[in-house]
This record gives sequence, structure tokens and C-alpha cells, in this order.
Amino acid sequence: MLLHDLVTFLDRFFESDRYGDDQNGVYHSGKGPRPVRRLGLALEPWARLGEWAEEARLDALFLHRPWTLRAGQLPPDVGVVAYHLPFDERLTLGYNPRLADALGLYGFEVLGEKEGRPLGMVGQAAPRPFAACRRTVEEVFGGCDEARPGAAEAVTRIAVVGAMNDALVREAHERGAGLYVTGQWRQPAARAVHETGMAVLAVGHRRSEEWGLRALAGVLRERWNTLEVVLPPPDGSDTPE
Repeated sequence: MLLHDLVTFLDRFFESDRYGDDQNGVYHSGKGPRPVRRLGLALEPWARLGEWAEEARLDALFLHRPWTLRAGQLPPDVGVVAYHLPFDERLTLGYNPRLADALGLYGFEVLGEKEGRPLGMVGQAAPRPFAACRRTVEEVFGGCDEARPGAAEAVTRIAVVGAMNDALVREAHERGAGLYVTGQWRQPAARAVHETGMAVLAVGHRRSEEWGLRALAGVLRERWNTLEVVLPPPDGSDTPE
């Protein structure tokens, strides 16, 4: 596989033509058409990125937020691809079938739209109390920043949305959701949460991105059986400089 093949696949997977001028595709081509056998995935550059790339013998790198990548920070023959908004909307807290499976949702539908693209989803779940929903979400994401029980004794429909405002919370309630899963608690939505009795779990933006990175690793391994996908070291190194 060459870098071009990777971009062709990711453009189709992310439907990047729907995102206009947002960062999609090749960010740095590297020197020459080097075959990509080992691909690193990271959210953004960090101080030891170049050392990691050399130690992991990377042929190419995927970055979600590439803008702080410095000239010469990577070996010269390592190509870089970057996808910003498509990654957020398709692989984190939005209309995300892979995440729906992980959370046990089925029959899910689009909830909310922005510029013709879905902001989130609402789907059916096996009836369970809020505490059980929280355990599942924390198991999936590795934690939770905010947990607010709602009025319902059992949750049967769940909304997963990459934004939180008054209108979206009320729409989720009108469509039967008893739990709203999002990245960050937003105070302007507090009144709607109170009036609808909606339960809320805010997992943290970073956790949702890290889940998306792991999901992308799975997608790429499914597409290319021989591709070695390398995630950042688990010691917190994948943090910006």
C-alpha cells in the first residue's frame, strides 16, 4: 500500500468531500513513494513524536490535529495524512454505528443536523438503570467527567451527540431518549436537562477522541490484513507540546 491508497480509502470512509476546506488527506507526502507497512495513529504532535516514529519504524502517520507538527520533527521519508472534522463526526460522539454497537444501541437514527450532516444519533437499548448505563459508558471510554441521573427509573433510549445545547436535549427527549451521552457538559443546556428530566453522561472530549483512534485502528486492520497499525504509547505521551 502507498500513501495514496490510504488517502483514497480514508476519503471514502470519512466521506471527506462533504467537509469542504477542512483538513482532509495528505498533510506531508514524505520523500518518495514509500510503501506503508507500519502506520502510526495519533491525535496530535507531541515532544517525542519523532523518537516514537523512529522506534516504532513508522512508514506513515495519521494525525487528527496536525497543525503544530514542526518541520524536521519526523524522519524525512515518513508521510503524514490528517483528517480533522470528519474524524470527529464519524468516529467519536456523533452518528457512529461502531460506537452504537459498543454501547448496545440498535435501531438508531440521526439526531440533529449541521450543514446537512448528522450531529448525533438516538437509538433503542435494553432497559437498564442509570447506574448500569454509566458503567457501560465508563467501560467503553475509560471514564466519565460528568454523570447526572435523570428522572426515569430505567433508560430505554439513548442519545449520543457531539454537541449539547437546549434544542438538542429537547429533541432527544421528544424522541424518547432518557439519557444524553456527549463530550462535555454545557451550562446553556441545563434548563432543558432539568425540565425534561434527562440523564446526562459527559465522557470528556479527549476520551471520545481516543476511542475514535482505537476504532480507526480496527477499521484499517480490517481493510489491510498485513498493515501494522501502531497506537501512541500508553504513558500519556500523546499530548500536545
